[in-house]
Amino acid sequence: MGSNFEFVNPQSFWLFLILPVLVLWYLWKRKQQTASLKISSVSGFKSGRNWLARLKSLLFVLRLLALSAIIIAMARPRTVDESTKTKTTRGIDIVMAIDVSASMLARDLKPNRLEALKTVAARFINGRPNDRIGLVEYAGESYTRTPLTSDKTIVLSSLKNITYNTTIEGGTAIGSGLATAVNRLKESRAKSKVIILLTDGVNNSGFIDPKIASELAVEFGIKVYTIGIGSNGMAMSPIGIRPDGGFQYGNVQVEIDEALLKEIAAKTGGQYFRATSTTKLEQIYEEINKLEKTDIEEFKYTNYNEMFRPWAIFALVLIAFEFLLRITIFKGFL
Repeated sequence: MGSNFEFVNPQSFWLFLILPVLVLWYLWKRKQQTASLKISSVSGFKSGRNWLARLKSLLFVLRLLALSAIIIAMARPRTVDESTKTKTTRGIDIVMAIDVSASMLARDLKPNRLEALKTVAARFINGRPNDRIGLVEYAGESYTRTPLTSDKTIVLSSLKNITYNTTIEGGTAIGSGLATAVNRLKESRAKSKVIILLTDGVNNSGFIDPKIASELAVEFGIKVYTIGIGSNGMAMSPIGIRPDGGFQYGNVQVEIDEALLKEIAAKTGGQYFRATSTTKLEQIYEEINKLEKTDIEEFKYTNYNEMFRPWAIFALVLIAFEFLLRITIFKGFL
């Protein structure tokens, strides 16, 4: 909200040029009306009321002040308070389907693919304050991590807690992850329904064919953006378990079923992206952010506080006061 002071009719201030003209006219007229007489003594003319004759100019001053107040009132001074309110008129529902298989711990993105994804995805979520967002995790099977919600605190907390674990079945079930995300969006009434599907491998698990899942997305009017995560060539990836329970790493050929991901994106009206680095992943999210714009309607409220009335009243008071002085105290001197 902002408060500003303004004059609606500032051109009225040109009328102030009349004031010096009136002053000159008054001085000239007073001089014309004043006669001079030479006498030997003025003692006989002295009286207790001579000071009133000297204050006769007060009437003219009051008129000038009244005229000034009228000019200011004509300029219409006022304060303007403005406030705006935004309203989401056509929101977007977005579900992020995140691959949490062991290969997502590969270190070609720093510190690893999964952590890099979470950092970039968090910035993306913060940049979508007017949309509902949900999270789906999948590896060899899939489940909903967070249903669609506009509460970004919940989504960000859930995203932060996504880690690789051995509870979920191993593998990469792209079809299951996509189908679960579609299930979260199928009853949405949003203007646009979007799935961001992230994976670093090939479909090798699950009971749902990715192509069938993409057909379901088409049926429910859902657009799918697919992102293949992983550098070209070799990457330091988990290849076994050490005696202490940690992963043993080794160079592994990066394999991403780009043909499948491109087909899913094309069929649903989305796009396929390849994130070979954290920087590239950031650029991809920025591109998706530009492609999926939420319609926001802004309402502007303006409150005007008119301030000309006090000036008009002040002018009337001065005129009335001048009139009373003229017909009472100064009656015999005019």
